[in-house]
Amino acid sequence: QKFASRTAESRNSKLGDAEAPESLYVWTEGPEVARAGIVLRVEIRIPVKMLLDLSEEHKEHLAFLPQVDSAVVAEFGRIAVEFLRRGSNPKIYEGAARKLGVSSDTVQHGVEGLIYLLTESSKLMISELDFQDSVFVLGFSEDLNKLLLQLYLDNRKEIRTILSELAPDLPSYHSLEWRLDVQLASRSLRQQIKPTVTIKLHLNQNGEHNTQVLQTDPATLLHLVQQLEQALEEMKTNHCRRVVRNIK
Repeated sequence: QKFASRTAESRNSKLGDAEAPESLYVWTEGPEVARAGIVLRVEIRIPVKMLLDLSEEHKEHLAFLPQVDSAVVAEFGRIAVEFLRRGSNPKIYEGAARKLGVSSDTVQHGVEGLIYLLTESSKLMISELDFQDSVFVLGFSEDLNKLLLQLYLDNRKEIRTILSELAPDLPSYHSLEWRLDVQLASRSLRQQIKPTVTIKLHLNQNGEHNTQVLQTDPATLLHLVQQLEQALEEMKTNHCRRVVRNIK
C-alpha cells in the first residue's frame, strides 16, 4: 500500500482573482521506507509576475499626467470611467482643455492613455505590486503612482463589469455527439468507400440552446485536430499573448 503526503497546498483558497498568479510546480520523490512505499512530494510555488506591455504611443499619452495637479488626474480618471459607461463626449475634452490651457487633443490623449491603463489592468486583474511595477517604467513621481494605483483599485470591479457587458455574446460549447458511418458493401460501387464522421454540436447563446450538424471524413477531421493543437501551442508564446491582450 502506498501513502502520499503533500507538504504544501497547491493553491491558497484565500487568494482572490487579483492575487492568484500563475505558478511553476516542482515535485521530488523520497525513498521507500520499510514495506510501505512513502512518496514525499515537495511543491515549490514560484509566482510569475504579470506586467503591462505599454507601447511608446501609450507612454506619450500618459506623459501629460505629471504636468497637471493630482486633482486633475483624478478627474481624468472619472472621465475615463464615464467614457466606458456612455462613450466619448468631445465637449468634456474641450471644457477641460480650456481650464488647463492646452489643446483638446492633449486632454483626449491623456484620458485615452488612462483608459488603456485601467482597462488592461482590470482585464488581467493584476496585483497591486504588478501595477506599481508596470507604471514605474513611466518615471512618474511616487505620489502620482499612488494616485494611479488608487484609481485602479477603486474602479477595477466596475470596469470589469462594463467590459463584460460590452463583450459580444458568442455561441458557447455545451455538448457533442458524433457518429461514424461506413458502408460495408455495395454491388453498384467499385471504388473504395470512405467513412464519414457526423458531428452534432450543442451550443448555448443568449440563454437559448441550438444545434449544428457537421459532416466530414476522418482525414479532414484529423487535419483539423492537428491544426487546432498547433494553434493552442502557439497561444502559449509571448507574441500571441501580447496580441490577445491588445485584441481584448
